[in-house]
Amino acid sequence: MSVRGRCAKVLPSELNKVCPERGDDPATHPRKMSDFEVVPNLQQSSSSVSKSRRKAHFPTGSNEKENLISWIPENIRKKECTYFVESSQTSDSGRIVCECGYLREQHLDDGAKPPIFLGKEWDPSRHIQEMPTDAFGDIRFTGLGQKTGKYVRVSSDTPPRVIYHLMTQHWGLDAPNLLISVTGGAKNFIMKPRLKNIFRQGLVKVAQTTGAWIITGGSHAGVMKQVGEAVRDFILSCSHKEGEIVTIGIATWGTVYNRESLVCPMGGFPAEYVLDEENQGSLSCLDSNHSHFILVDDGTHGRYGVEIPLRTKLEKFISEQTKVKGGVAIKIPIVCVVLEGGPGTLDTIYNAITNGTPCVIVEGSGRVADVIAQVANLPVSKITIALIQQKLSVLFHDTYELFTEGKLVEWTKKIQDIVRSRQLLTIFREGKYGQQDVDVAILQALFKASRNQDHFGRENWDHQLKLAVAWNRVDIARSEIFTDDHDWKPTDLHPVMAAALISNKPEFVKLFLEQGVRLKDFVTWDTLVYLYDNLAPSCLFHSKLQKVLLEEREHTAGSKMPRLQLHHVSQVLRELLGCSTQPLYPKPKHTERPRLSIPVPHIKLNVQGSSLRSLYKRSAGRVTFTMDPVRDLLIWAVVQNRKELAEIIWAQSQDCMAAALACSKILKELAKEEEDTDTTDDMLALAEQFEHKAIGVFTDCYRKDEERAQKLLTRVSEAWGKTTCLQLALEAKNMNFVSHGGVQAFLTKVWWGKLCVDNGLWRVITCMLFFPLLYTNLITFSREKRLQPMGCLTRLRAFFTAPVVIFLMNILSYFTFLLLFAYVLMVDFQPTPSWREYLIYFWLFSLVCEETRQLLYDPDGLGLVKMASLYIKDFWNKLDICAILVFIAGLTCRLIPSTLYPGRIILSLAFIIFCLRLMHIFTVSKTLGPKIIIVKRMMKDVFFFLFLLAVWVVSFGVAKQAILIHNEERVEWLFRGVVYHSYLTIFGQIPSYIDGVNFNIDQCSPNGTDPYKPKCPETNADNKKPIFPEWLTVILLCLYLLFTNILLLNLLIAMFNYTFQQVQEHTDQIWKFQRHDLIEEYHGRPPAPPPLILLNHLQLLVRRGLLRRPATHHKLKEKLEKNEEAALLSWEMFLKENYLQHQQCQEKQNTEQMIRDIAQRVDVLAELLDLDRVKRTGVVEQRLGSLEDQVHQSAQALRWMMQALRGNGFSSGEDLPAVGSSRALDFKEADLEGKAEERQPPYHVLARNLLYPGSHTLRFPVPDEKVPWEVDFPLYDPPAYSADHKDMAVQDPFSLSLESLLKINYNTMDGLIDRQSFHGLYAVQDGLPLNPMGRTGLRGRGRLHCFGPNHALHPVVTRWRRNLDGSIIRKSLKKMLEVLVAQYPLSDVWALPGGSLEPGETLPLKLKWILRREFWPQFQNLLKQGTEVHKGYLDDPRNTDNAWVETVAVSVHFDNQNDVEMKRLNSFLQGCDPELCIRWQVLDKRIPLHANHKELLHKVSTLLGAYY
Repeated sequence: MSVRGRCAKVLPSELNKVCPERGDDPATHPRKMSDFEVVPNLQQSSSSVSKSRRKAHFPTGSNEKENLISWIPENIRKKECTYFVESSQTSDSGRIVCECGYLREQHLDDGAKPPIFLGKEWDPSRHIQEMPTDAFGDIRFTGLGQKTGKYVRVSSDTPPRVIYHLMTQHWGLDAPNLLISVTGGAKNFIMKPRLKNIFRQGLVKVAQTTGAWIITGGSHAGVMKQVGEAVRDFILSCSHKEGEIVTIGIATWGTVYNRESLVCPMGGFPAEYVLDEENQGSLSCLDSNHSHFILVDDGTHGRYGVEIPLRTKLEKFISEQTKVKGGVAIKIPIVCVVLEGGPGTLDTIYNAITNGTPCVIVEGSGRVADVIAQVANLPVSKITIALIQQKLSVLFHDTYELFTEGKLVEWTKKIQDIVRSRQLLTIFREGKYGQQDVDVAILQALFKASRNQDHFGRENWDHQLKLAVAWNRVDIARSEIFTDDHDWKPTDLHPVMAAALISNKPEFVKLFLEQGVRLKDFVTWDTLVYLYDNLAPSCLFHSKLQKVLLEEREHTAGSKMPRLQLHHVSQVLRELLGCSTQPLYPKPKHTERPRLSIPVPHIKLNVQGSSLRSLYKRSAGRVTFTMDPVRDLLIWAVVQNRKELAEIIWAQSQDCMAAALACSKILKELAKEEEDTDTTDDMLALAEQFEHKAIGVFTDCYRKDEERAQKLLTRVSEAWGKTTCLQLALEAKNMNFVSHGGVQAFLTKVWWGKLCVDNGLWRVITCMLFFPLLYTNLITFSREKRLQPMGCLTRLRAFFTAPVVIFLMNILSYFTFLLLFAYVLMVDFQPTPSWREYLIYFWLFSLVCEETRQLLYDPDGLGLVKMASLYIKDFWNKLDICAILVFIAGLTCRLIPSTLYPGRIILSLAFIIFCLRLMHIFTVSKTLGPKIIIVKRMMKDVFFFLFLLAVWVVSFGVAKQAILIHNEERVEWLFRGVVYHSYLTIFGQIPSYIDGVNFNIDQCSPNGTDPYKPKCPETNADNKKPIFPEWLTVILLCLYLLFTNILLLNLLIAMFNYTFQQVQEHTDQIWKFQRHDLIEEYHGRPPAPPPLILLNHLQLLVRRGLLRRPATHHKLKEKLEKNEEAALLSWEMFLKENYLQHQQCQEKQNTEQMIRDIAQRVDVLAELLDLDRVKRTGVVEQRLGSLEDQVHQSAQALRWMMQALRGNGFSSGEDLPAVGSSRALDFKEADLEGKAEERQPPYHVLARNLLYPGSHTLRFPVPDEKVPWEVDFPLYDPPAYSADHKDMAVQDPFSLSLESLLKINYNTMDGLIDRQSFHGLYAVQDGLPLNPMGRTGLRGRGRLHCFGPNHALHPVVTRWRRNLDGSIIRKSLKKMLEVLVAQYPLSDVWALPGGSLEPGETLPLKLKWILRREFWPQFQNLLKQGTEVHKGYLDDPRNTDNAWVETVAVSVHFDNQNDVEMKRLNSFLQGCDPELCIRWQVLDKRIPLHANHKELLHKVSTLLGAYY
């Protein structure tokens, strides 16, 4: 039948845009064409889900659902059997089934029709077809809550990239930081309760902390059930959904019970699934605790293991993906966790180890896991068939009889190979030191595998650190990475430091600072730009930056968004810090900063660099460092509201008090614009914490030295925009800081000027009125206290320039002005102004001049516009402007004779405003000052209350007016009736006519013609009595008075009371805070009061306008000398450290903290007791084992003695007692044999790998003990394989027929082919030579060209590794070498430049590829001069029983860096193939080469005495 929606082919380059693989070059990574068969819609669907809002489990919206319904059937297939072939087996109910396992009616309609071309035998490749899947969507487990998961039915041939695309794009999963593949027993098994708890907690912890995916078989049994219950327990214990764990179950569709409920061609949203274990029979149910299910379909029913190949491919594909997060790119690591298990589990472990995947075996879980765990610490030579047989008999006692001899050999071989890769094998033992948790064991396994993996240079350490940062496991980084094994340079940590900052991992930032990272070296201009480029999109500061960039683009009329620069950041920061600060980052002269390039070596390298590391691989002379790196990082952390990061960085700051106050200001400004209430609360809480930090540091400073502490308040901070701590605290409205005793003492000192603060106020007033008293001792000055007598003029000037005296004189002046103004308004207001009135005008002119001076006074150079905005923001300045404008309006009307009276009215209103201005004077009073704040806040309450009151007043007034009076057309009387009378009613003035009893027609106008009387209500035409419904108006009046007089007025009183209580609680703080404004105003105010202040204004005009002298800075700022400032900051930093230590001590002494510490210690103690019990059990087991050994030795001795006695005729054989069990003897003998074998040389290992390279041929398993030909191995029946090399002119026949083999001459020169072995004569059996090193598990010649030895040549070209000055680099007192290595096309592994020799050739073909032809003779001369380090058999994966590789390795060493031959060699490298890569690489044991090549390098390093 035809299949709908066949796949269309997509080019690899297009497909990589959707599902990027390791590389984009098909030549480097060859793939099958079938891998690229994907529907084009796969590319377009990536935009269907917003990546910025991904969650592990998100509710399927309409758009996502539509995209899923259209995308899945086009890209994902299922399999169906299209032809019914009757099987010999029957179903569980006894019915006839097809070979596929399904019933006849479960096939398609035409599945039962007679075939025409399909044949009689059932063939899956022809009888099973793919078609669009019909089962996908959301799965809900009936009766198990409302939690839903995702599921899909996929064909077993589905490309892994399509499934990964589905999971990340449509299911909304973030790419994992780690992939945990859990495998083991598929049936329920019993684990020790403690081990079960440890496993569950550790697995969930590692998944939750690292952001891992857990992949299992997905069924509700065995290890999958254990994983599901672990996830369930974690979810139940969590109070939020952020800790959800991605658990993916990959199961076989044909083995899922109740799968019919999941079938829905248009998707199940949700599909209800019933978990029914009782009736599942041989099938299995899905586990309800998994979050995602991938159900693999091969068209069959009831066959387990179908999903394994696809699961392996998917895990491999995911592990090859690169995840970029926080600027660090890591390949997604994978680890295999094994519990219990049978034969299938052993195959899984073997395949994982073969592919380089680390495995964690949980000892104590049973069966395969315990077999491997018990032999893992033994030498490979001791792992014999007898030992494995003994282990299987104990651990597989129920199914041991099913193990044939061949199966035992296979298991022994696989377990030997598994144990041989110890770097990939981690055994989790309960109670093992340092491995109390499974999560630690899993992460340690990954680090151990990474540490032992082959890398160039220090790449493995970088990789481990990137993993630790990605997993956010600082504990693992401390214990596994930052050890004595590797010396970290601070510069090496810069890229991961940036990654930790971006991904908000404060513990790692703290760790890197402890490891020596200096922020001064780390924070460069480019680094800071990079950090701001990577702000979280949800951050408010990010949106403000984007707004600035958008405005700049509109201003420049460009189409492209400008690149983010630090002056854009500075622009936003200045808005947050206030206009009193200067820009923190000046705008550069050039729009684009120069790009800093990375040096590229002259030899081609395939090394992928990250953008983070490129920031630091630059010329030191071109890197621009910022002025204050700690400040820059602190601002970056604070604008993102990252509390822990900000606290860590603030602890490093030098100008710490200003930094804390600035952070408080930034956070409070951001909180005003933040829409999310939770974020707002967090910002305000963090702002309060920074304020407390500033208070704490200032308190310690003030206690030590009051004068230096006060200098810190007024010191101009260059790092924070040339502002002061006091200014920052005032702008941030940090009342707690400003009300601090030390700050108030400083303000009091400023308030009294040069006068002593202990002078009484009455003394000041007395001396102000009678200034000759200054020359007495009535007033004391601060200088006189310091034994510095003052002159007469100096005393007079010091007294009258003190802010307190200026304030008192201005009060006296203002009261005089108001008295004179009142007198003129009430007594002396003539048509022609009198001299008193002219004096008022003159007085007002001086006030206007003073207000103008305050407006134009700009010592900080902010500009007129900024100064005007700051001036207008002050409430009292607004009141001054209003009073002056009203006075000018009244004066204008007063000077016009026709408007004399309106002018007097307006001037009267101006007088009211001038009187209100008196309240500002009261701010100096501790009693009256806070009351002014209360009045201002109550005015706001009244304003909002009037809105509520107006609703009732207008509604009642309109209703009353409409009921009582008909068609009142006079607007003024309408307003009176609706608003005025209704408002007065609240206060008891009820209209007399509202109830009709007190109605008097003489008090109103019947027709509304009398302008002084209201219109009469509706009356009777006969007796003039009111006819309106009195009962209704009375009810309305009662309701109106009830709600307004009782409810609303009491609500207003309650509001007033709340405001009063709120302010009253902070009366002291409010007064102290607002006191500063008054002190600062009079500190910079001219000393003369109005109107005499005009003399000061005239003096100022002459100095500034005519003499061009700069303005005198009266603000509370002080710029210190550099040395003095440095000393002051060092002193502040020292006291900050004391403050932080004191805080830590207080936290430790906190009762709650002490309780937590005690509880933690108790938990640790209980854990140690449990571990001690486990260890004691282990000791008992060891002692019992030792006792068994001693008994066995005694039994052997007794047996020997009895045999000796029997040999001398002292006893008959019938009387000989049985000493010791035969089983124990067999085991001991096998153990002794293992020891004997261990002393023998090791056999070839690579030549016995089960999968032969470049083919699908599997070798016959050959354990170590069966390798020698001399050892009898009756079961040995290896397959035959010989590849046909069509591109080779000379090769032996690939047929093993005797005719073709007899033509070959062994152990001699056979034409051009040298068949002589370096090891002497080799045996020939049935026309085939035998490998001199023993069995390999494969007959034929494999991929080699010739039977017998295949000769090769491997030059090892080395030179000394040198510094820039030419000196040789040493490590562990040994010189270090560099070796020439190459990477050939279609290969991912580096190798020595050499290979197989063609018949009659002296140089290998691969060596000729990297050398130009003209250099071949000279290189042959170098080989003749070199030293032979190896000549003989080479353990190669291509070796077989009848063909093997023998090589000659020649060391060519250049001792002198100026060697002419070495320079010529470098010049002739890389001649023909552009895909060929060559490099000089540092020689050590971790160099990523073939294993047999590394053995040759070891011999060369030993020869030269170099480091390896």
